[in-house]
Amino acid sequence: MKRYFTAITFSLLALAITACKKNDYTLNTNLKPVEKLTAPVNDKFTKLQPATSATLSFEWDQARAEDGSLVLYEVVFDKESGDFSEPLARIASDGGGIQNKLTLSHKDLNTLAAKAGIPALGMGKLKWNVSASKGFNVQPSAETRTIELERPAGFAEIPVDVFLTGTATEAGADAANALQMKMLTAGVFEIYTSLKDGTFQFIDRKTGTPNNFYMDGELLKEKGQSTHAGGTKAIRLRLDFNNATATVTEILSIGLWFAPDDKFLFETAYAGGGKWSAADKNITFRQESWGRDERYKFRMRVKNAAGVESDEWIGSSNADNSRPTSTTPPAFWELRPITNNDRWNYCYKFKTEVDTKNCDVNLFFYTDKNYTHEIIIK
Repeated sequence: MKRYFTAITFSLLALAITACKKNDYTLNTNLKPVEKLTAPVNDKFTKLQPATSATLSFEWDQARAEDGSLVLYEVVFDKESGDFSEPLARIASDGGGIQNKLTLSHKDLNTLAAKAGIPALGMGKLKWNVSASKGFNVQPSAETRTIELERPAGFAEIPVDVFLTGTATEAGADAANALQMKMLTAGVFEIYTSLKDGTFQFIDRKTGTPNNFYMDGELLKEKGQSTHAGGTKAIRLRLDFNNATATVTEILSIGLWFAPDDKFLFETAYAGGGKWSAADKNITFRQESWGRDERYKFRMRVKNAAGVESDEWIGSSNADNSRPTSTTPPAFWELRPITNNDRWNYCYKFKTEVDTKNCDVNLFFYTDKNYTHEIIIK
């Protein structure tokens, strides 16, 4: 029994000695910073093309850790006059910060240039260096360089949503009621609406502190508002943030073109909210030797900012169609711009039941769905 207690005593003593041993391992964070930046050359000029896949590569000599372990890198950008105390951006190098190289797209460089205050179509410089880090030890590079950038037209950051607001608009000046514009393609937005005498602007959100934009002639600019005068008018506003351009087109009329008679049967009137309507109009098909002809499309009479009038034709996505029925999909009635304005092509057809009846005709240029129209038999 005594031997068992002795063995236990020695075991506990050994454990106590092991537990009390001091851990001699300490983290070595010493490193030698980046001494030389290798690319691009100092003051390299780059004409930015953010709409393409173009890139610019930043490269530098490796930093050295005293214990030979891994070093992480960040490229630090600032204004030409900056001292890196409040940089424009800190971007990890390729490979998650491991490689001594950073590949940056022209789109990202355009954003940095805008943050530095370089205007669209303007030129300016950015300053850059490289921070190497190991643990909490961060060392800036011994060398700093600059790059010179020329920005294109357009905005560095394209909004995802755009709304129309102001005293001149149908929704008034309360941003909460702002009218959403329709995105046609990335950076291009459109709305059919009306403006009355007053001011208007565009915002990228309806809450908080939105970015705002305005029209200056045919240019789209930041931080301001536009003025509409000359009375209430139905219009189409189209904004292109990629090229910083804006166009306003007055919609003078939208008429229903009846192809069999080679004439307009009637015009629709703007009813507000992007809708044009004609009520209680008689529609009678034309009798031909082969049957009753019912083809139609629409013509939009417009006037640009210079006062020049022209026609835009709206019709079907199909060059030819069959008469619709109760099972015809909704896409049949969608409104599409057509360049072929001859008498017959890209026409819709009325339902058989429309013949000799009075009907309501409504065109919907709504921003939350495809543009479309309807024929309601009275």
